[in-house]
Amino acid sequence: MSTSISGAAPIAGSTASGPQNEKEPILTLRGVNRGFDKGAAGELLVLSDVDLTLRGREIVGLLGRSGSGKSTLLRIIAGLIKPSSGDVRYRGVPLRGPAEGIAMVFQTFALFPWLTVLQNVEAGLEALGVPSKEMRQRAGAAIDLIGLAGFESAYPRELSGGMRQRVGFARALVVNPAILLMDEPFSALDVLTAETLRTDFLDLWNEHRMPIESVLLVTHNIEEAVFMCDRILVFSSNPGRVAAEIQVPFPHPRNRLDPIFRQMVDDIYAKMTARPVAASRGKLPEPSELQIGSWLHDVSTNLMAGLIEAVAGKPYGGRADLPEIARTLQLEIDDLFPVAEALQNLGFAEIKDGDLLLTPPARIFAESDTEARKNMFAEHLLRSVPLAQHIRRVLTERPGHRAPRVRFEQELEDYLSDSAAEETLDTVVDWGRYAEIFSYDDKVEMFTLEGEE
Repeated sequence: MSTSISGAAPIAGSTASGPQNEKEPILTLRGVNRGFDKGAAGELLVLSDVDLTLRGREIVGLLGRSGSGKSTLLRIIAGLIKPSSGDVRYRGVPLRGPAEGIAMVFQTFALFPWLTVLQNVEAGLEALGVPSKEMRQRAGAAIDLIGLAGFESAYPRELSGGMRQRVGFARALVVNPAILLMDEPFSALDVLTAETLRTDFLDLWNEHRMPIESVLLVTHNIEEAVFMCDRILVFSSNPGRVAAEIQVPFPHPRNRLDPIFRQMVDDIYAKMTARPVAASRGKLPEPSELQIGSWLHDVSTNLMAGLIEAVAGKPYGGRADLPEIARTLQLEIDDLFPVAEALQNLGFAEIKDGDLLLTPPARIFAESDTEARKNMFAEHLLRSVPLAQHIRRVLTERPGHRAPRVRFEQELEDYLSDSAAEETLDTVVDWGRYAEIFSYDDKVEMFTLEGEE
């Protein structure tokens, strides 16, 4: 079921003409940090020294992988959590909690299933103490604006995913916010529904028919950021910080097939996959800079083998443009980057200027049988991943060639959050099992050497 919002009227009370001074900052962040206490290991930083300014009539994208602190930053701005340090100001006033004038649309629909569409949209107004007559009028206008007129009495279970997200937009817009925070609002939708909703939202925005003055969009979709945003802040990870600020110079509506659009997407891929330059040598670091406490994302050996095979074959011949691979395989950066980086860390690939280049061992891997692949992978794993080396060494040195999982988990928790430590160890368990460099019994959570009782 599809609905359009291009012909709707503005919400009552909206600032359709925009703010009086579009250059005056609405929101400023200076030196914002957010960390979690790790006891003897000190503080684990999630956000580090983040500066951000949001002005009128702009859509600013926060682009980065999962774990880069984007959603944490959004919740700080929404007043849901406090920064560990730094200054956050809304219209020049320090932000001490949720502020009237800032609304949020979440990744999940977050609707009350026992309330109708109208009641869900009215919920925020009711909390503000808006009189019943005004509340009904404003909620009805918001529902009409986002294209769900006629569905006021429907319950969320009766709506498609796209329609439920429209209700989420209406619930945010009905309070007439100055700033709309959007936390990956299209990521839970299918490709066509997401594209329709993006386009409809931009139509309303460009026609000044929503009350909002500025938008802050969290995304890990590079094309989405270039398609929607006026500025893009690229976040690095561990800890999250602003690695680059990119101006998007071309006006709406934007054509994804335009060469300048495609070039900007390619440039951002290159920027986000570039390895830092080693200052002392003036050249790129060696293929693996991993430490025992490095965060390893959950990437299966099947995915790595599949990407090697895809890039080794036609039409790529061992070198593939990452944006092209992403489009062909319908992968977003949170899907593609971890696989590509795992191959790079293991010495099977290099990432350069937004391209994935297979190394000679990867080309041999693509042509090898299962047993030869296992042997190659074991060699690369033990050479390139310090945690795998460490587990293997501990097992070799112990008389019984056994070690409990908790022994390594506690070591990792000195460097990583609990969830990141668990993911990292699970990843090395999977890789080590495939390579047959050790065994792991999940029932008793015990590592042993291959072939040992």
